[in-house]
Amino acid sequence: MTGHRILLAHPSADLYGSDRVLLESIDALLADQARVTVTMPVPGPLVAEIEKRGATVVICPSPVLRKDIVTPRGLARFLAATVRGVLSGRRLIRTERPSAIYVNTITVPLWLPLARLSGIPSLCHVHEAEGSAGRLVRVALATPLLFATRIIANSEYSVDVLNSAIPRVGARTQVIYNAVPGPDTASEARAELTDGIRLVYVGRLSPRKGVDVAVSALSVLHARGIPASLDVVGSVFPGYEWYEHDLRAQAARVGSVRFHGYQDPVWDHLAEADVAVVPSRYDEPFGNTAVEAMLARRPVIVSATSGLREATSRYQSAQRVLPSSPDAIADAVEQVASNWAEIRAMASEDRDLARDRHSAGRYAAAITGVVHEMIANEDERMFRGKKLSTSIG
Repeated sequence: MTGHRILLAHPSADLYGSDRVLLESIDALLADQARVTVTMPVPGPLVAEIEKRGATVVICPSPVLRKDIVTPRGLARFLAATVRGVLSGRRLIRTERPSAIYVNTITVPLWLPLARLSGIPSLCHVHEAEGSAGRLVRVALATPLLFATRIIANSEYSVDVLNSAIPRVGARTQVIYNAVPGPDTASEARAELTDGIRLVYVGRLSPRKGVDVAVSALSVLHARGIPASLDVVGSVFPGYEWYEHDLRAQAARVGSVRFHGYQDPVWDHLAEADVAVVPSRYDEPFGNTAVEAMLARRPVIVSATSGLREATSRYQSAQRVLPSSPDAIADAVEQVASNWAEIRAMASEDRDLARDRHSAGRYAAAITGVVHEMIANEDERMFRGKKLSTSIG
């Protein structure tokens, strides 16, 4: 891809799931000799990580789909951002003159129509799966994908959600599983649970992620006389501070819960734990945190919902439980504890599968393959168009 310029649009500057997958995409494109510029609407910790890799970052206004868009104030902000985004986006495209535009998530919808208007091929990488949303919302989210040249998604579940909204969008979406980097070395879990079982949750703090369900499960374990603790590693998205407040109040009543805030990397916390819990209630497009647990040689208890079923398929040590059920999580914890030696050994074996399934090399080959093909097809189309106009002339 030597000499090709790729403009990569992203909605945030955090360091969570889709943000980390973005870094893997940048690594793949740079290793393929592309020149990469990343645009996002706000600065943040992701910027330093991008620049450290050798890509350029441009802060450019762009509308980002948020839940407050359904409110009059939220809609007004979105429309104002759209006007600014059209002007700034077209100016950035003229400056960069990219060979392709890569839109990372469907929450920055403006870049796909801008690419079409500019005659530039575009790829959209779908990381969302709003399966529980009403059909109108699902259609609204999927509609900008009609402008995309190519579409990829992080799971079959995400594709199913697109199919339920606009079938012709889902039909041309290709699944590429996320690259999930693991620790350089991963110690086995401790041989004996001498002082009770140590649980860990890693990820955003939000009602959808079900962290409160994990805290309630800890309360159930205590009521059964089973010693257990829970470490919570993560922070809230702006606007959800109320959830952390309620969560801390709940944890204070239960006891044995420690909050660590956002941490990078998370491997030390996983190494200290016995079991990871991913208690999402719904609409989990994939489940990087579940894979991270297996890369750290830790068994994982996940909600049997949406993309988490897919993320943990074929892993022996993964326990799948009824969503939103503290009792189901507590039952799974008891089962893991009572079969600890066997499940501990399975978790070590699962690490090898996770490393192969989510390797950076496998992901890079898939991503660059799609981008290569998209640019080549566009070049061929333009060549044919020139030949046709010449012959007519």
